[in-house]
Amino acid sequence: MITCDKDFGELVYRLKQIHSGIILVRLSGMKPKEKARIVVEAIREHEAELKDAFTVINNTQVKIRK
Repeated sequence: MITCDKDFGELVYRLKQIHSGIILVRLSGMKPKEKARIVVEAIREHEAELKDAFTVINNTQVKIRK
């Protein structure tokens, strides 16, 4: 799942909800086309690591937590 909703972090960590992979997009101050390019690039680069992980993509890095 790809989302901009921070509540998914609470569902995963506090409420321990089962998921098969969540990507939280935290890209502020960018046009939608630029955000999409960054997300696609991150998915391509980290594809093998994303399954069952909680991933945050922000302006400076990609954080992947299993």
